[in-house]
Amino acid sequence: MKPVLTILMTLIASSTFAQLKPVPYQDGTQKLTGLVITPAKNTQKKAGILILPAWKGIDNNSKEAAVRLAQQGYYAFIADIYGEGNYPKDTKEAGQQSGHYKKNVTEYQQRIKLAMDQLIKAGADPSRIIVIGYCFGGTGALEAARAGFPVKGVVSIHGGLAQYAGERPVNPIHTKVLVLHGADDPSMTAEQVLGFQQEMRTAKADWQMIEYANAVHAFTDREAGNDNSKGAAYNELAAKRSWKHLLLFFDEILAS
Repeated sequence: MKPVLTILMTLIASSTFAQLKPVPYQDGTQKLTGLVITPAKNTQKKAGILILPAWKGIDNNSKEAAVRLAQQGYYAFIADIYGEGNYPKDTKEAGQQSGHYKKNVTEYQQRIKLAMDQLIKAGADPSRIIVIGYCFGGTGALEAARAGFPVKGVVSIHGGLAQYAGERPVNPIHTKVLVLHGADDPSMTAEQVLGFQQEMRTAKADWQMIEYANAVHAFTDREAGNDNSKGAAYNELAAKRSWKHLLLFFDEILAS
């Protein structure tokens, strides 16, 4: 029998995410199921946020972000990158699955585009789309920029910054880029951070990078624990600051 606290937390989470509705769609024969939420009050002129989840797939962190964004007046859609029959059961499988899409970047970009189509079908204005991603999803947000997707901006939140598919030509990036990064994140080397920044300069991108003190990987994820020595941990202050920076970025790029 589950402890009472665990049952209570499950009930609270279920209530919190009740507004999220499953959306079936496909990539060829691969069945996908994303989650959509529409704002109770459309205060953002039908702006839509595509959320790319971390390496284990759609999780509570991405769901919470979607609900909070809807409360701010945004349409939100959480992408299903892996699809039915391919959801990771543990961290080993998550590493294998996410690694496949990092190396086969065109497949990742295709899954992102299909999810974006669903966000637009839900009612979002195709000229007012922003892509955000957490961890593995942060890598995806940057790949949307590298692919030249017609979006207003992209946000990588404790995401991978490197071009994992090997050396590729650096093409101009026309969308605006925001990176929210843990200053002590061991998953990114100093060389990778500097390499990303040089890539942005070469691409002549309008980019910003904010680093948060004492924050490691997954600093927005409440389920990551609070032990920085493990390399991934929740940091309440960094999470609050990054959310404010996220909304400020939205305000700036959607004003034009």
